[in-house]
Amino acid sequence: MAKKRKQQGPETAPKTESATKTSEDLAGEEVIETATEKAVDPLTELKNAIETANTAAAKNWDLYLRERADLENARKRHQRDKEEALRFANDRLLKEMIPVLDNLERAVDHADQDNDDNQGLLEGVNMTINQFRKALEDFGVKSINAIGAAFDPNLHQAMGQVESVEQEPNTVVTEFQKGYLLHDRLLRPSMVMVAKAPTDEAIDSETEDSKTIE
Repeated sequence: MAKKRKQQGPETAPKTESATKTSEDLAGEEVIETATEKAVDPLTELKNAIETANTAAAKNWDLYLRERADLENARKRHQRDKEEALRFANDRLLKEMIPVLDNLERAVDHADQDNDDNQGLLEGVNMTINQFRKALEDFGVKSINAIGAAFDPNLHQAMGQVESVEQEPNTVVTEFQKGYLLHDRLLRPSMVMVAKAPTDEAIDSETEDSKTIE
């Protein structure tokens, strides 16, 4: 009986060892599968990181272009303001010079009405006036042609109105003082008289005068 028990003992042991090995194999397969899954995750994370970086790069590039455009616009605006300042830097000086030209022109008109003895003086003053005008033109100053033009409050200063049949209403008929522009900016307005439509009495009076002359 003892011998039989010894023979049965070794027969049961291999079955336990076989079952243990099977469990280890299964556990190993699970470890391998888990490791494989973990190996895939870093690749996905890398792709996501690249997409995020590309999005951030595109956003930064757009911001860079916007900032550069704003900087270029600011530079152009500064350059334009600088040019405008240089163009109109002599504004005050030229305003002080224009009345001198007015006095010269008045002197010529007055001397021309007196007699012919002042011909030499008139020629000299006229030469001075022409030189003065040329100097003003070189600085960008030009006179406003007001007579016969439609009244423009941006260029003319109305001193009053006068009834006129020959001129359309709101037309400049008389100029008391010449106006000037500095480039395209008003330096001094023209002082003028503006035509207005005559009243019925004035029309009747003018008609009677014309009949009397005939």
